[in-house]
Amino acid sequence: MATYHSFDPALGHGLPHDPIKAIVAPRPIGWISSLDSAGTANLAPYSYFNLFNHKPPILIFGSEGRKDTIRNIEHTREFVFNLATRNLAGAVNQTSAVQPPHIDEFVLAGLEKTPSTKVAPPRVAGVAAAMECRLVQVQQLTDAAGVPIDTHLVIGEVVQVHIDQACLVDGLFDIKRAGTIARCGYRGDYVEAGETFEMLRPGR
Repeated sequence: MATYHSFDPALGHGLPHDPIKAIVAPRPIGWISSLDSAGTANLAPYSYFNLFNHKPPILIFGSEGRKDTIRNIEHTREFVFNLATRNLAGAVNQTSAVQPPHIDEFVLAGLEKTPSTKVAPPRVAGVAAAMECRLVQVQQLTDAAGVPIDTHLVIGEVVQVHIDQACLVDGLFDIKRAGTIARCGYRGDYVEAGETFEMLRPGR
């Protein structure tokens, strides 16, 4: 029988590092591009990110703190999700640094921009996939007692999808060929997409 290390997060975990992010891992990375009111591009990765609906496709990411990305999206009501992959991992990491609002992270990371089709923010040139989104809502989180916390959820509807043809194998998007990466629990830990296995739901 297993024995468990149990703890209340509010009281501390008693371990060398907080294990919660390591338990909920790997987490997809939302590499989000946006524009400010002056038209300056912003690019930042968010590891609190995922797809939460299929029809229509709904993406959600969480930002701890009201960062430039949040302000930009609230103003323009548009953003782009760029897929984070192994060949661009260094640039993903570089764009995670806190910069003044007037800094264009595309330029800082040496990335080229590609115009989007339906929204104003550009996408990262050369990414394996990107999704253009329009804002549904920005929601500030609260704790269980209803006290607001400094984290905001951005909910967006996907209105256009772009896929590098080289990442399609027999008409299916191949995450291994794309080199999709995800965030793991501890400082500096990432994982690259590897082996997959098939398990169909009953009745399929």
